[in-house]
Amino acid sequence: MAIKKQLIALYTLVRRELVRMFRIASQVFLPPVITTTLYFLIFGSLIGPRIGNIDGVSYPMFIAPGLIMMSVIVNSYGNVSSSLYSVRFQKSIDEMLVSPMHHGLLLLGYVLGGVFRGLIVAFLVFLVASFFLTIELSHLPMTLLVVLLVSAIFSLAGFTNAMVARNFDDIMLIPTFVLTPLTYLGGVFYSITMLPEPWQKISWFNPILYMVNALRNAMIGQSEVSISLAIGIIFLMLVSLTILNMILLKKGIGLRE
Repeated sequence: MAIKKQLIALYTLVRRELVRMFRIASQVFLPPVITTTLYFLIFGSLIGPRIGNIDGVSYPMFIAPGLIMMSVIVNSYGNVSSSLYSVRFQKSIDEMLVSPMHHGLLLLGYVLGGVFRGLIVAFLVFLVASFFLTIELSHLPMTLLVVLLVSAIFSLAGFTNAMVARNFDDIMLIPTFVLTPLTYLGGVFYSITMLPEPWQKISWFNPILYMVNALRNAMIGQSEVSISLAIGIIFLMLVSLTILNMILLKKGIGLRE
């Protein structure tokens, strides 16, 4: 297939993902807004004043980047995992498999859909946070870069989950038993220096900790980890998941069953 036709195929796939997303916009964008509002009301307004400052910033300001990151992770992951598994379940993915569309473009199309959703949700959650706080971004380009990369990572993770899932219940296993615990233990609501040993050392093996701190550094200039290390880990995960998904696509795992 010529390059022009490949790009048309990619555009069509991305457009379909965006149309699907906005068709259920109230289900996609309203929940993170409501959830974030409740977090700020409970943790920011009620509990925050009792906790005081953490690392020199107010508690609501401290948790704001983490809440944005939580929403980005859940939404970018859920967008791709549910969409890809749906077309697998309906067998409509067969049309793409028999076409000369490159596997890399198939992966890219779904990832771009997840990234778009992650970026939109991040913006909406930021607006909610701005209602409760006065946020002056420390580094806007870095903020956008981190959100973009993390959205891509969990879009790729959602793609992997959808490829190997055998039923709809499998789609919920990873968010419930992996993503949620790692997110809550990733320094969203607390500084890891507050943890006793050995939990403090164990936390360093949590990749979401580095993502949260990378965004916190970009937004408010505070971080418990080296920003270069955090970005390095983010890029490593991005490359690793891309390679893994390309291998799964090449072998046809979950697609030709």
